[in-house]
Amino acid sequence: MKGGNAADAAVAMAAALNVTEPTSTGIGGDMFALYYQARTQTITALNGSGRAPAALNLELISKQNLIINNQLPPYHPHTITVPGACAGWCDLVARHGSLPLKEILQPAIELAEKGFPVAPLTAQFWARGAERQLKTARGGQALLLNGHAPRAGEIFSNPGLARTLRAVAEGGAEAFYTGEIARAIVEVIQHTGGVMELEDLAAHTSTWEEPLSVNYRGYRVWECPPNGQGLTALIALNILEGFDLAALPPLSVDRWHLLIEALRLAFADARWYISDPAFFEIPLAGLLSPEYAAQRRALIDMKRASNPQHGAPVTSSGTVYCCVVDGEGNACSFINSNYMGFGTGLVPESAAGPWGFTLQNRGHNFSLDAAHPNALAPRKRPYHTIIPGMLTRDVSPLSLKGGPPEGGKRAGGEDQMPKQELVAPFGVMGGFMQPQGHVHVVSAMLDDGLHPQAALDRLRFCIEAEADSKPAPVLLETGLPRELVEGLRARGHLVQAEVSGLARAAFGRGQIIRRMSDGVLWGGSDPRADGCALGF
Repeated sequence: MKGGNAADAAVAMAAALNVTEPTSTGIGGDMFALYYQARTQTITALNGSGRAPAALNLELISKQNLIINNQLPPYHPHTITVPGACAGWCDLVARHGSLPLKEILQPAIELAEKGFPVAPLTAQFWARGAERQLKTARGGQALLLNGHAPRAGEIFSNPGLARTLRAVAEGGAEAFYTGEIARAIVEVIQHTGGVMELEDLAAHTSTWEEPLSVNYRGYRVWECPPNGQGLTALIALNILEGFDLAALPPLSVDRWHLLIEALRLAFADARWYISDPAFFEIPLAGLLSPEYAAQRRALIDMKRASNPQHGAPVTSSGTVYCCVVDGEGNACSFINSNYMGFGTGLVPESAAGPWGFTLQNRGHNFSLDAAHPNALAPRKRPYHTIIPGMLTRDVSPLSLKGGPPEGGKRAGGEDQMPKQELVAPFGVMGGFMQPQGHVHVVSAMLDDGLHPQAALDRLRFCIEAEADSKPAPVLLETGLPRELVEGLRARGHLVQAEVSGLARAAFGRGQIIRRMSDGVLWGGSDPRADGCALGF
């Protein structure tokens, strides 16, 4: 309404959600974004994830006897990587925005100062986080009301966060990564046993990267590259491209078996290959090639569930998602996360009081196996679960000459991004459910022709990707036909049916904006969340 564009609106929403949904997101976490620029008809990818401290390594963790079940304790300060969200917000606005940061952050500042009524689902997650993190974490009381989580409908204000956002509005990313806020971050981490230094924060940078894509049913599906797990969704869609899903009833055993098996194969590769590409050369072209998809597709047995291992291609949790399409046709697919709800629950403080945000625990996703591509190492980014998605159509022939245009890509064997027509920014938040949710909604829209709200309303499954069981259990949402549930069991899937109520958040919480051929925008918002679709 003030003349801003999709980038401005995405950052304004991210900041406002930091105020209203600190149970999932915040400036103490990380972010990723895909941005469609209508003028050039191209897509750029922004990686706003942070890196491990320079002094943190496997030897130190081993000496401190911190390893439990081959992982770090989930809320230990060693799981805190440098928070990348603030730099990501500033970089997205600097490259694609049209309004000053001070104006973009003002609504969130006012929300934090004046307070807001807490939404029902958020209140439930807040209560969980109060018991799990905030009541015992240093500074965590700053996000409670008289020692308890705010209840649905209660007014909660956060003057500390207002102070943080005002500092960033006036001083940009430097105000966060150097100076008083940075000193408070380092102090709370070191006081509780971590090793982050001011130099780790000052050295942080976001990265603009070449987005990945595959063709699915004549459309192009885009994801950010690793260290994000969007590659998982693309591998699964590449495998599913070889099956006629539209010929199978949406709630048939055959269709759900294929979806589950394609995602199992994709996760097998993702859990091995997704890591920080600055430390490990990931065979992206091979993983996304039609030939590799055909090899993996051939492993699917229609009669029984599998427990696949990662292949060898030829080389050549707490989260919020939002999307925006503006009047010029620009689109932003944006995701911001603390990881496990409030992350570590640690809240930086200084003499003037708490800064009103918690520090994430993304480092919990590092492997502690020194031989693994995703092994913990100094200044390394971990495997990241948060992934924004984008759907487009090619509108110009692929050029194989020269380098990519600004914001272009080389991935999946393609040398240059063709011009793109926007179809839909989309995303489904929720840990390792996210690539599964992407496959669910893309298939619903492209295989079955569903509109955004219907695609989000459709019942889902969730493979518990981190489970030790072989094959991993599959959660099923309540309301599915009994013959589907029993049919999956008969094929060897370890299904857990009848997940209902607030627990349905395990199946992700998504948002979609579909741009129709005449320019009409059609939005949908997941019934499993407190979100909504808005337009003016």
